Amino acid sequence: MAHGGLRREVAILYRSNAQSRVFEEAFLSARMPYRVYGGLRFFERAEIKDALAYLRLIANRRDDASFERVVNLPARGVGAKSLDALRESARGAGSSLWVAAAACIGSGALGAKAAAAVHGFMALIERLARDTTALALHEQVDQVLKATGLIEHYRREKAERGEARAENLDELVSAARGFIPESSELSPLEAFLAHAALEAGEGQADEWEDCVQMMTLHNAKGLEFPVVFLTGLEEGLFPHQRSFADLEGLEEERRLCYVGMTRAMRQLYLSYAEQRRLHGVDSYGQVSRFVREVPEGLIEEVRPRVQVSRPVAVGRFRPEEPAVGGVRLGARVRHGKFGDGVVLNLEGSGAHARVQVNFERQGTKWLMVQYANLQTL
Repeated sequence: MAHGGLRREVAILYRSNAQSRVFEEAFLSARMPYRVYGGLRFFERAEIKDALAYLRLIANRRDDASFERVVNLPARGVGAKSLDALRESARGAGSSLWVAAAACIGSGALGAKAAAAVHGFMALIERLARDTTALALHEQVDQVLKATGLIEHYRREKAERGEARAENLDELVSAARGFIPESSELSPLEAFLAHAALEAGEGQADEWEDCVQMMTLHNAKGLEFPVVFLTGLEEGLFPHQRSFADLEGLEEERRLCYVGMTRAMRQLYLSYAEQRRLHGVDSYGQVSRFVREVPEGLIEEVRPRVQVSRPVAVGRFRPEEPAVGGVRLGARVRHGKFGDGVVLNLEGSGAHARVQVNFERQGTKWLMVQYANLQTL
């Protein structure tokens, strides 16, 4: 590094696995070696490969590898025996699996159930190719993810694993939204698929190389680095949106943030995006309550020299969020009867202002601010 440090002394931590993509692109562009610790790079993840296989088959029916990967994903009744029959037919005719599948359906070489499943799959691909041709690239990707059932398929997996995979698929839509083809010789979809293949082919650094470390906060437990960048500190991302109505879940997010902060041995950088693209849509977020909970004297604000279309922060990372009756969103408060809780929502103003609080022992309640006599903790 510029002042004599080593790359391996720097770690980039993030709450969601999907956040790695933009860092990977930046490091590849800068030719900076990096390594995703305890996980796969974005375009190497199974759910991303599945989505790209559907897109490749839409762009090119002769892509046998993609056909095999998704003909029964999500499961639609095409078993190993049926696939073997398709492969044998393709080898015998010297054709692609797509052509062989059509021939097998017509000749009755497949069982009735398998034939119906393969026919339905092929009809889905043809329909998507026809219906998405005129759409923008990110809309094509979004439509394919929805129509194929991939997102719902992965969301059914247990706990955070399924949610993480769904977030990766959402990030693929954002990647398509931000993609700018370098040549007009290929369609936007073909150019994007070529770009994905190149990125997947760019190997990450080996363990012994001096490289920047990237990882989720969960994978960072037990590790320490001289310099840590804790990223994505925005409401809804970290803490995660699903924890807003669950006080225990919010406290777990707070503990996870503490874990991230204490990974830094010498320097800690907290960062958030004033404008973020999620699921292909640009949105403006608020800085995480976890940043606002850090004592003001411990933070030195560093701002980039670029401006987004709307300023959302003024001084010390503080968002321009309105206070209602002296109470702010995300604040911890105490009520004389219900005890301690966290502010989840604010509505109205003046005499009509009301606040939604998730109390530790009493659950979620709406209160009129002028009568609640809430004490900010």
